[in-house]
Amino acid sequence: MILVEYKKAFLRFAPIETFAAGIELSGQEVKALRSKLGSLDGSRVVVRGGEAFIVGMTIPPYQAANLPKGYDPEAPRRLLLTKKEIAHLATEEAKKGLTIVPLEVYSSGRLIKAKIAIVHGKGKADRREDLRKRDAARETARVLKNR
Repeated sequence: MILVEYKKAFLRFAPIETFAAGIELSGQEVKALRSKLGSLDGSRVVVRGGEAFIVGMTIPPYQAANLPKGYDPEAPRRLLLTKKEIAHLATEEAKKGLTIVPLEVYSSGRLIKAKIAIVHGKGKADRREDLRKRDAARETARVLKNR
Protein backbone atom coordinates (compact mmCIF):
# COMPACT_ATOMS: atom_id res chain seq x y z
CA MET A 1 0.00 0.00 0.00
CA ILE A 2 1.43 3.36 -1.04
CA LEU A 3 1.81 5.68 1.94
CA VAL A 4 3.53 8.75 0.44
CA GLU A 5 4.12 9.54 -3.23
CA TYR A 6 6.26 12.05 -5.16
CA LYS A 7 3.54 12.94 -7.66
CA LYS A 8 5.54 15.37 -9.79
CA ALA A 9 8.49 13.01 -10.22
CA PHE A 10 7.34 11.65 -13.59
CA LEU A 11 6.61 15.15 -14.83
CA ARG A 12 10.07 16.47 -13.90
CA PHE A 13 12.22 13.37 -14.44
CA ALA A 14 12.54 10.40 -16.76
CA PRO A 15 13.35 7.23 -14.78
CA ILE A 16 16.17 4.99 -15.96
CA GLU A 17 16.34 2.30 -13.28
CA THR A 18 14.35 1.64 -10.08
CA PHE A 19 15.23 0.02 -6.76
CA ALA A 20 13.37 -0.97 -3.59
CA ALA A 21 15.06 -0.01 -0.33
CA GLY A 22 14.17 -0.25 3.32
CA ILE A 23 14.17 2.94 5.41
CA GLU A 24 15.58 3.27 8.92
CA LEU A 25 12.83 5.02 10.93
CA SER A 26 11.81 5.55 14.55
CA GLY A 27 8.49 4.24 15.85
CA GLN A 28 6.68 7.57 15.75
CA GLU A 29 7.84 8.15 12.15
CA VAL A 30 6.38 4.77 11.15
CA LYS A 31 3.07 5.71 12.78
CA ALA A 32 3.06 9.07 10.99
CA LEU A 33 3.73 7.42 7.62
CA ARG A 34 1.07 4.77 8.17
CA SER A 35 -1.44 7.58 8.75
CA LYS A 36 -0.28 9.01 5.38
CA LEU A 37 1.51 12.03 6.81
CA GLY A 38 4.70 13.09 5.09
CA SER A 39 6.00 14.52 1.86
CA LEU A 40 8.61 13.59 -0.74
CA ASP A 41 8.46 16.89 -2.65
CA GLY A 42 11.97 18.12 -3.38
CA SER A 43 13.65 15.09 -1.84
CA ARG A 44 16.57 13.19 -3.30
CA VAL A 45 18.95 10.37 -2.42
CA VAL A 46 22.63 10.98 -1.70
CA VAL A 47 25.37 8.38 -1.26
CA ARG A 48 28.03 9.33 1.28
CA GLY A 49 30.56 7.18 3.11
CA GLY A 50 29.24 3.88 1.78
CA GLU A 51 25.67 4.63 2.88
CA ALA A 52 22.62 6.03 1.08
CA PHE A 53 20.36 8.68 2.65
CA ILE A 54 17.05 10.31 1.70
CA VAL A 55 17.49 14.08 2.06
CA GLY A 56 14.57 16.50 2.04
CA MET A 57 11.86 14.01 2.99
CA THR A 58 9.47 15.50 5.53
CA ILE A 59 7.78 13.37 8.20
CA PRO A 60 5.81 15.55 10.62
CA PRO A 61 5.43 14.39 14.24
CA TYR A 62 2.71 11.81 14.85
CA GLN A 63 1.58 13.49 18.07
CA ALA A 64 2.95 16.96 18.68
CA ALA A 65 2.39 16.65 22.46
CA ASN A 66 4.65 13.58 22.67
CA LEU A 67 7.39 14.98 20.45
CA PRO A 68 10.89 13.89 21.51
CA LYS A 69 13.38 16.69 22.14
CA GLY A 70 15.44 17.61 19.13
CA TYR A 71 13.14 15.94 16.58
CA ASP A 72 13.84 17.18 13.06
CA PRO A 73 11.07 16.38 10.52
CA GLU A 74 13.51 16.80 7.61
CA ALA A 75 16.43 14.82 9.02
CA PRO A 76 18.29 12.59 6.54
CA ARG A 77 17.05 9.01 6.78
CA ARG A 78 19.29 6.06 6.00
CA LEU A 79 18.29 3.63 3.25
CA LEU A 80 18.88 -0.07 3.73
CA LEU A 81 20.55 -1.39 0.57
CA THR A 82 23.20 -3.98 -0.22
CA LYS A 83 26.82 -2.87 -0.70
CA LYS A 84 26.58 -3.75 -4.38
CA GLU A 85 23.48 -1.57 -4.86
CA ILE A 86 25.08 1.34 -2.97
CA ALA A 87 28.20 1.10 -5.13
CA HIS A 88 26.05 1.11 -8.28
CA LEU A 89 24.09 4.14 -7.04
CA ALA A 90 27.33 5.97 -6.22
CA THR A 91 28.72 5.46 -9.73
CA GLU A 92 25.43 6.57 -11.33
CA GLU A 93 25.18 9.62 -9.06
CA ALA A 94 28.67 10.71 -10.13
CA LYS A 95 27.64 10.80 -13.80
CA LYS A 96 26.70 14.20 -15.14
CA GLY A 97 22.96 14.80 -15.58
CA LEU A 98 21.79 11.89 -13.42
CA THR A 99 20.28 12.02 -9.96
CA ILE A 100 18.51 9.64 -7.61
CA VAL A 101 15.02 10.45 -6.31
CA PRO A 102 12.52 8.57 -4.16
CA LEU A 103 9.30 7.92 -6.08
CA GLU A 104 7.15 6.55 -3.27
CA VAL A 105 7.15 5.16 0.25
CA TYR A 106 5.06 2.04 0.71
CA SER A 107 4.38 -0.69 3.23
CA SER A 108 5.30 -4.25 2.46
CA GLY A 109 3.76 -6.29 5.25
CA ARG A 110 5.20 -4.85 8.46
CA LEU A 111 8.07 -3.12 6.69
CA ILE A 112 8.24 0.42 5.32
CA LYS A 113 10.12 0.63 2.03
CA ALA A 114 11.00 3.30 -0.51
CA LYS A 115 10.94 2.95 -4.27
CA ILE A 116 13.90 4.97 -5.57
CA ALA A 117 14.94 5.63 -9.15
CA ILE A 118 17.96 6.80 -11.08
CA VAL A 119 16.60 9.60 -13.27
CA HIS A 120 17.59 12.36 -15.62
CA GLY A 121 15.79 15.67 -15.77
CA LYS A 122 13.36 16.49 -18.54
CA GLY A 123 13.56 19.70 -20.52
CA LYS A 124 10.60 21.91 -21.38
CA ALA A 125 10.18 20.25 -24.77
CA ASP A 126 10.03 16.78 -23.20
CA ARG A 127 7.44 17.95 -20.67
CA ARG A 128 5.27 19.47 -23.39
CA GLU A 129 5.50 16.29 -25.43
CA ASP A 130 4.35 14.24 -22.43
CA LEU A 131 1.41 16.57 -21.89
CA ARG A 132 0.43 16.30 -25.57
CA LYS A 133 0.56 12.50 -25.41
CA ARG A 134 -1.54 12.47 -22.25
CA ASP A 135 -4.14 14.80 -23.79
CA ALA A 136 -4.32 12.71 -26.97
CA ALA A 137 -4.79 9.50 -24.97
CA ARG A 138 -7.51 11.15 -22.89
CA GLU A 139 -9.29 12.36 -26.03
CA THR A 140 -9.19 8.93 -27.71
CA ALA A 141 -10.50 7.30 -24.53
CA ARG A 142 -13.34 9.85 -24.44
CA VAL A 143 -14.23 9.17 -28.10
CA LEU A 144 -14.15 5.39 -27.63
CA LYS A 145 -16.29 5.65 -24.50
CA ASN A 146 -19.02 7.60 -26.31
CA ARG A 147 -19.30 5.05 -29.15
